Amino acid sequence: MKKLVLWMCVVLLVACTTGQKEDLTASGLKRSHFQTEVSGKKTDLFVLKNKNGMEVCVTNFGGRIVSVLVPDKEGMMRDVVLGFDSIQDYLRFPSDLGATIGRYANRINQGRFVLDGTEYQLSQNNYGHCLHGGPRGFQYRVFDGLQKNDRELQLTYLAKDGEEGFPGNLNCKVTMTLTDDNSIHIQYEADTDKPTIINMTNHSYFNLDGDPSKNNSDYLLTVDADYYTPVDSTFMTTGELAAVDGTPMDFRTPAAIGSRMNLDFEQLKNGHGFDHNWVLNTEEDITRSCATLESPATGIILDVYTNEPGIQVYSGNFLDGTLTGKKGIVYNFRAAVCLETDKYPDTPNKSDWPSAILRPGEKYNTQCIYKFSVRK
Repeated sequence: MKKLVLWMCVVLLVACTTGQKEDLTASGLKRSHFQTEVSGKKTDLFVLKNKNGMEVCVTNFGGRIVSVLVPDKEGMMRDVVLGFDSIQDYLRFPSDLGATIGRYANRINQGRFVLDGTEYQLSQNNYGHCLHGGPRGFQYRVFDGLQKNDRELQLTYLAKDGEEGFPGNLNCKVTMTLTDDNSIHIQYEADTDKPTIINMTNHSYFNLDGDPSKNNSDYLLTVDADYYTPVDSTFMTTGELAAVDGTPMDFRTPAAIGSRMNLDFEQLKNGHGFDHNWVLNTEEDITRSCATLESPATGIILDVYTNEPGIQVYSGNFLDGTLTGKKGIVYNFRAAVCLETDKYPDTPNKSDWPSAILRPGEKYNTQCIYKFSVRK
């Protein structure tokens, strides 16, 4: 009898230990901390892996990339995005960290636009503008998640007619695929039952040092763009396409972000640093890199590809030490850089800019690739 009891104890101990290992990701996240309910829908943490040991963790709460584990020049694995350790933290500290943004990424002037003669008033949440879909945009909604295999995750969401003021029932699908060349391929698809606008992106905050206690001033940035869209003091685009030539906005060749950030230039003052859309030269060709970010310290390089006409570069100017992220690290000023591929801001009110209109019978289909490599 004693032997039987001892054997049962050993079995239970092994089972518990195995369960703990399965619950813990390579980046140190506990899947159980993401398994709860929000607004009556179940949330979870999905783990993608490739043959190189790269790992990407995603939660269906807001379609958020929570961690990205990649090797540095010494072969050490580093988590290169900001995020939180649990769904409760994401609820406690509302943010865009890692989120799928929709229905319209970036700003719409005073939350108003006219489509087919009808004026729509959207929710306002930023200087009177509608920012990133409003106060309850996609980043605060629970997607339905389906993980087909170790490499691919599908997230779906139905944005109902009138949600945040947007017209049309919008069926959205986001497919995230981790490839063996260390790329995260994100495909956005949608259809609608009435004319609407759509502009989706991913809002990951990249810290290529894998150390959010360090700022981004040494990162080398390259953006393939001859023009950008200036903003006023409320971060709203003026409608102008301004040349980067001869300005701190010229990143056609690699330059350290910190070497430009504090220069006496009106746009840097208006944006509190870089928080601007660049007009890409890549002509919506997904095979051409549109932007590159590199950490000289770790050698980690991030190349961005897209079939969108623009990219918003945001230098973490509003990170202020009030957020404590993964592993108890405080996210201070400019601890990361966001590279958001999308249409230009306020496109619905700029008829000569690339259209964001989607009509019944049409398919919205846009892509972004984040490809990681190292310089040794």
